[in-house]
Amino acid sequence: MFEPESEPNPSHAIDGVPSQPDPEFFDDDGRPKRTGNVWTSCSHIITAVIGSGVLSLAWAIAQLGWIAGPVMMILFSLVSMYTSSMLSECYRCGDPIYGQRSYTFVEAVRNILGGYHYTVCGIVQYLYLYGSAIGYTIAGPISMVEIQKSICLHKSGGKDPCQISANIHMISFGVVEIFFSQISEFHNTWFLSVIAAVMSFAYSIIGVFLAISVVAKNGTFKGTIAGGSTSNESTIDRVWGIFQGLGDIAFAYSFAQILIEIQDTIKNPPSEVKTMKNATKVSVLVTTTFYLLCGCMGYAAFGADAPGNLLTGFSMYNPAWVIDVANAAVVIHLVGAYQVYVQPVFAFLEKAAAKKWPQTKVEHKIPIPGFSHYNLNIFRLIWRTVFVIITTFVAMLIPFFNDVLGFLGAVGFWPLSVFYPVEMYIVQKKIPKWSTKWLLLKSISAVCFIISALAAIGSITSIGLDLKKYKLFSSGS
Repeated sequence: MFEPESEPNPSHAIDGVPSQPDPEFFDDDGRPKRTGNVWTSCSHIITAVIGSGVLSLAWAIAQLGWIAGPVMMILFSLVSMYTSSMLSECYRCGDPIYGQRSYTFVEAVRNILGGYHYTVCGIVQYLYLYGSAIGYTIAGPISMVEIQKSICLHKSGGKDPCQISANIHMISFGVVEIFFSQISEFHNTWFLSVIAAVMSFAYSIIGVFLAISVVAKNGTFKGTIAGGSTSNESTIDRVWGIFQGLGDIAFAYSFAQILIEIQDTIKNPPSEVKTMKNATKVSVLVTTTFYLLCGCMGYAAFGADAPGNLLTGFSMYNPAWVIDVANAAVVIHLVGAYQVYVQPVFAFLEKAAAKKWPQTKVEHKIPIPGFSHYNLNIFRLIWRTVFVIITTFVAMLIPFFNDVLGFLGAVGFWPLSVFYPVEMYIVQKKIPKWSTKWLLLKSISAVCFIISALAAIGSITSIGLDLKKYKLFSSGS
């Protein structure tokens, strides 16, 4: 957000003729030297992955049962690790060290697969990223409500039902995001990602230990092999629940749509591919460990009654401040995660606007006491503010946490995390058609498509059922 007073001169003139950019300060594409490494990449990935999705995993496992739940979680992690590794190979076209860079996911699709795929992928990716912003605007305020509800319940000794609307908290969340949305570029969000990653570990660990304490108090592990929410649940509801559970797990592992953007922050040498693959392995391993702990211990604690948001199941837990700290960590994390997801959207639209109206790039230097100055861009200030306001309004219209996550996971996982990485990798590596590897990759893509389609059906059905009994702007807890 805050820029230095001056930047190194990218070139030195000799007899009035500019030379190539100084490699000490600029990369091979003429852009300022990238500084990202394995750990900053891990922080971006963990911020994107361990988000609101982890809170729904106990509910997801409750739909699938003790065997299918953990197995599906592990399978999704393996697929994500494999396809992300393939996608990292597509950051540069042709030569993995000197080839043309793709700065975004959709640019990689355009450079490798062509224009038609570029259009389709762009629509899917940016709708997914926008949908994620809506999901986070729902999830963050839910935790804010839980803090207020916890205080209310403990004051009344549980006598007051403490029905609290989330609308005012959604507005507050939106106001905070308006401020952070003025961060100019994706790579400048690194400090938010580091803070958010720390917060994600904090509330995940608290959630695990709270679930363990409930299991110890119960003296037994709840849940069944087959899963299911209630004993009187109809067969069709059971099926929808399974499908939606798959969507929730898929959402929890979705980060491929910003992988290229993260990879574009990495310094070279070592090669961006090597660093990204290491970051992906570390991140997926860490997140899967937390997912299994949170999901399985949450299911063991609550069984068929596992809540859609794990932390909402501990409203009357003592000491209350533990729950409040966990929910506060969720809010802080989602503030950062929101930016990780929307910055690519901002960059795409601002780049398009700059091509048509060059004056939108004009910046004004505003002195900041204690800092050098802030580069104020009027277009950026207005349009990003409007973006956040509209996103907040939409979140207030459809405050269905689980349903939204399941739908986003369903529609985004296959095309962004599987189909396009697989198709680009096949072209990039020139894998022969009908070869063993070609058939394997196509089979993985086909299976994931079926799972995503089923999950989408389940989530759409759940949203439809919720809308039947929903009153406009009456979100409460």
